[in-house]
Amino acid sequence: MSTGSPLLGDLIEALRCLPGVGAKSAQRMAFHVLERDRAGARRLAERLALAVERVGNCRRCRGFSEQDTCVFCASPSRDKHLLCVVETPVDQLAIEQATGYCGHYFVLLGRLSPMDGLGPKELGLDLLAARLAEGEVEEMIVATNPTVEGEATAHMLSQLARAAGVKATRLAHGVPLGGELEFIDRGTLAHAFGGRHTL
Repeated sequence: MSTGSPLLGDLIEALRCLPGVGAKSAQRMAFHVLERDRAGARRLAERLALAVERVGNCRRCRGFSEQDTCVFCASPSRDKHLLCVVETPVDQLAIEQATGYCGHYFVLLGRLSPMDGLGPKELGLDLLAARLAEGEVEEMIVATNPTVEGEATAHMLSQLARAAGVKATRLAHGVPLGGELEFIDRGTLAHAFGGRHTL
């Protein structure tokens, strides 16, 4: 695409690295910041450069942190007997914002996917096994996504917990709150029906 400016073309191409941003969206973003919000663009560039340089992974849970140990792992008020295993830092944030969960986390930074080169080593399962072996964790909450890869990951995590003598639980899946059965997809409804419990 010819923009009349090589730098503008490079900016548009760089913006396409963001998820869900195609050529047209990247073009709109680039033109917007150059036409209407250069100060915002500078602030974005500075914050992005700073975050890329300074935000790393917690040595204990692998979540995002500027320190060696994140605020969740460092907090003495969190329940050390509960460990919630999630696929990504954004899943960790979703649980933290939407629930009253006050235990610790372990972030896999992916899910089992041999085709993408993600196996037990890449997910840090050796670190997780060592953490479970410490003996503090009594319940491991498996909060992987209900995808084929997420379910395979959940199965492997349950085996890891069982080997360490730790109770493994799985997030419930099924009919969303406020949902109507006629609008629920068949797979979700079948899963919810199979996972029914006594009232």
